[in-house]
Amino acid sequence: MRLIILLVIIYLCYRALKSWMIQDKSPQKTVFGKTAGEIEDDLIKDPFCEVYFSKRDGVHMKVEGEDLYFCSTECRDKFVASHSKK
Repeated sequence: MRLIILLVIIYLCYRALKSWMIQDKSPQKTVFGKTAGEIEDDLIKDPFCEVYFSKRDGVHMKVEGEDLYFCSTECRDKFVASHSKK
């Protein structure tokens, strides 16, 4: 009987220690299911073809100090070609 009680106490200590160790492995805070420092997945509009797409998947280009995002490299190249004609 003492052996069973001892094993239960050891098991409970193990579970408590394990849950305590797992909590310390995540130093970043989460808010509304998002981890701090995580890139937001905003929808933005392509300045050339005017299609909405995820900013994360876009092609970035800086024009005259302004950040532009394109849905593809083809749209970016067409945008550059159309603006170089002007």
